[in-house]
Amino acid sequence: MKKPNTTQTAAPAQLNPDRGFSYSRPFFEGLVDSALAHAKKLGATDAGAEASEGCGLSVSVRKGELENVERNRDKSLGVTVYAGQRRGNASTSDFSQAAIEQTVQAAYDIARFTAEDPFAALPDAQDIAEPSEQRTDLDLFFPWVISSEQAAAIAMACEAQALKTDRRITNSEGAAVSAQQSHFFSAHTHGFRGGYASSRHSLSVSPIAGKGSGMQRDAWYSSQRDADELASPEDVGRYAAERALSRLNSRKIATTECPVLFESPLAAGLLGSFVQAISGGALYRKSSYLLDSLGKQVLPKHIDIMEDPFVKRGKGSSPFDDEGVRVKARQVVEAGRVQGYFLGSYSARKLGMKTTGNAGGSHNLSLTSRLTRPGDDLEAMLEKLGTGLFVTELMGSGVNYVTGDYSRGASGFWVEKGRIAYPVHEITIAGNMKTMLKGITAVGADTYNYGAKTIGSVLVNRMKLAGS
Repeated sequence: MKKPNTTQTAAPAQLNPDRGFSYSRPFFEGLVDSALAHAKKLGATDAGAEASEGCGLSVSVRKGELENVERNRDKSLGVTVYAGQRRGNASTSDFSQAAIEQTVQAAYDIARFTAEDPFAALPDAQDIAEPSEQRTDLDLFFPWVISSEQAAAIAMACEAQALKTDRRITNSEGAAVSAQQSHFFSAHTHGFRGGYASSRHSLSVSPIAGKGSGMQRDAWYSSQRDADELASPEDVGRYAAERALSRLNSRKIATTECPVLFESPLAAGLLGSFVQAISGGALYRKSSYLLDSLGKQVLPKHIDIMEDPFVKRGKGSSPFDDEGVRVKARQVVEAGRVQGYFLGSYSARKLGMKTTGNAGGSHNLSLTSRLTRPGDDLEAMLEKLGTGLFVTELMGSGVNYVTGDYSRGASGFWVEKGRIAYPVHEITIAGNMKTMLKGITAVGADTYNYGAKTIGSVLVNRMKLAGS
């Protein structure tokens, strides 16, 4: 199966910074300034506020017929007020002056009557992104001017291609197109003022192959900041159909232990589990299997993990974090050793450390292996697997972040001597994340961007398989 490229779309995107929004940046600035001024008037020691707006279109079709058209438009003003070391939060979707004052009052009242928290405070002034850093243009906003009729036509073209790929494609769970955009402005009394607009568009389809008890489904999608970079509906439909077809005549396999190759989109999930384990909340609550891992070897020496908030059009790109703290490109893991955690100001203080600019989560991450060669595509990775399991779907959320125990329902393909032998389903793969991370023997050059994570297929040397 050849994955679709991501350089085509069925309808053009048009760039217009104000198109589709009901509120301007200056309006949001006035809204936030009014909230901060009222907080100070009430006696707050510090305060922060954020005004935001999101809007978009979502259209779904099934079997060539329109199923759902949804337009969304959301707005919000969130306020955080500090009374010494007490903190209160409140929000409203009403932008009237009376509502602003009532929201600030609510946040202030919560702060006055909540327990003191010695770590509750705005980020330190020296950590705040400078005005020049706040204005960094990362090319994140590409409004897609598209009607519901055009979106439906693209979704139908995608589904039609899936259905006509092979006569064994017998049904469909539908196709969908989504065009979303948002903008915000945030400020607080430690000097931060910033905001920007962003967009996220997608196309997806889920075809069904076979009949009766032998039916198999799969799906594929394309998601980009810029609709011009979406894969064509025909490519998405064809590839989704090929994935469903490849699963026909799936078998169960006997319980065993063997190497496991995770397809690149699923490998991104392993990376996400690692990030969660070294994030501030899990660490200060002592609910992580990677406690006190800073500077320690938790991955093989050939593995590096980079974080880069400044990737143009990146899904995890931002000129500052959710607190207005400056961000930077950094090596999170070097030669298998943890070089840094993912911390916001609060979790950093709890741990006696400095913020890493990750309030709101990680930025664009890439996991690479120093052993990977340009020719290490999926076929080469199957050869490295030898005999074992190639996983293409996982079910459930079976990761215990305290112990690291891992157990997920899975389906995919049994591989013998580097070649796919037959599809398999109704199995469970199990292990422990500590062992799995250290057991990564290879990372493919078949890189895939899943959300804000870029990674190739990942080969783990040994896992337990529970089958029939």
